[in-house]
Amino acid sequence: MPQDLPGRMLRLLSLLQTRREWTGAELSERLGVTLRTIRRDIDRLRDLGYPVEATTGHHGGYRLAAGADLPPLLLDDEEAVAMAVVLATATAYGTGLTGVEDSAVRALAKLRHVLPARLRHQVDALQNATTPVSWTTGARADPAVLATLATACRDHETVTFTYTTHDGTTGPRRAEPHALVTAAGYWYLIAYDTDRTEWRTFRIDRLTEPAPTGRRTAPRELPAPDPATYLAQRIAAAPTRYTLRATVPADAAAEYARTWSLPDRVHPVDDRTSAIELAADSPHQLAAQLLRLDPTSTFEQARESAVSAESAVELAAQLEESAQLLLRAARALTGDSP
Repeated sequence: MPQDLPGRMLRLLSLLQTRREWTGAELSERLGVTLRTIRRDIDRLRDLGYPVEATTGHHGGYRLAAGADLPPLLLDDEEAVAMAVVLATATAYGTGLTGVEDSAVRALAKLRHVLPARLRHQVDALQNATTPVSWTTGARADPAVLATLATACRDHETVTFTYTTHDGTTGPRRAEPHALVTAAGYWYLIAYDTDRTEWRTFRIDRLTEPAPTGRRTAPRELPAPDPATYLAQRIAAAPTRYTLRATVPADAAAEYARTWSLPDRVHPVDDRTSAIELAADSPHQLAAQLLRLDPTSTFEQARESAVSAESAVELAAQLEESAQLLLRAARALTGDSP
């Protein structure tokens, strides 16, 4: 940041970074100066390399656009440390974004070079005290794809892309992006599918060739309080091959927190009992869910389940094998005693 940049211009730049667009009158009121002063300060920012665009319209305004070169960033102490911590975490733990780790290393090196000594010591102390877990993995996502979709979400711009469904079917899609959500190691796009005229969720790792169409639409109302809740509801409603209903001696809120279950799969029975709909695509996954439950839980086949009789028998056999495995492990610890 140039040393001679006045404090008022720093505040102006900060405002431009916090919102997509400001009218001249709004900036004038916020900073307590005339419109002429605002225009002069905008010209000075442009001279320093900040791409401030003038917008058209009834009142006109200003916005900070993307530039060919990165100008100096305006960060306070807390923001600078937060940025360094995020970059350090990305280099050590990974991000789930293909190719980002190397870029994060370079960005962290540049940021550390300009950090004041007092802040650099804080960042170094955190890095030295933190040990990454190398065995955790997650789905990978292309950052260019995410950037395209995030921009479309922000601008309410329709996009087209190629999508591969769970059963391997690949085809073109056209949708109005609403939000990006991360869950269980995956990135998801929440969007309104204009061809199917309904809301859908799309796994980003199954999505390729996203292309903005240039067509902007009015935001649609999501049929849920927020994107994360909508994603959880869709996952909970998705058909699975193996299902089982458990009644556990605990209230729904406590059981939801203890078992990491989706909210729509935990239901209160009374103040001290709740029911959980267990669902998975493999018997081993469902067995892992069972191990999180109270040993006194009771079970029955899930009501209104799409699971076939064949799947129920198969699940029962697999669970019995898992039970025998646990029993053999217990006997290895205590000898041959039951």
